[in-house]
Amino acid sequence: MRSNRLILTMVTLLVSALALTSTTMAQTTPQGDAAPTADNAVLLTVFFKHDQSRPLHELNTQLEKQGFYKAFPPPGVEVLSWYVMMGIGQVITLRLPASRLREVNRVIEDTAWGPYRTEFHPTYDYKAVGVAQHEKAAGN
Repeated sequence: MRSNRLILTMVTLLVSALALTSTTMAQTTPQGDAAPTADNAVLLTVFFKHDQSRPLHELNTQLEKQGFYKAFPPPGVEVLSWYVMMGIGQVITLRLPASRLREVNRVIEDTAWGPYRTEFHPTYDYKAVGVAQHEKAAGN
């Protein structure tokens, strides 16, 4: 229950941040060459949960037919990690400008749905904080 509240809060904050970045952004098309910077970048972890009722070759054939391999990730969207999680599917963390969030979503909707069910999780890098806390607790 607490994790659901945390996720809901994170999503609400992300949506609020996106809405406040610019009132004109909703009226314009995101620029395909926009680069993530410290003041506009978001991390997005995407779970691609594969359809376990179908063999892998069928899923890959459908992904190819739908253009997934050509379209994802869109040019200029940085892939920070891309793992296979056995029994689940694929887990990918992307770094992108907030203005391109809709574009990434549309690419996934148009090319990944069918073989995959998707989940999206706003993410942030906590490694430096976690390591520092560990070192402080260990007396280093």
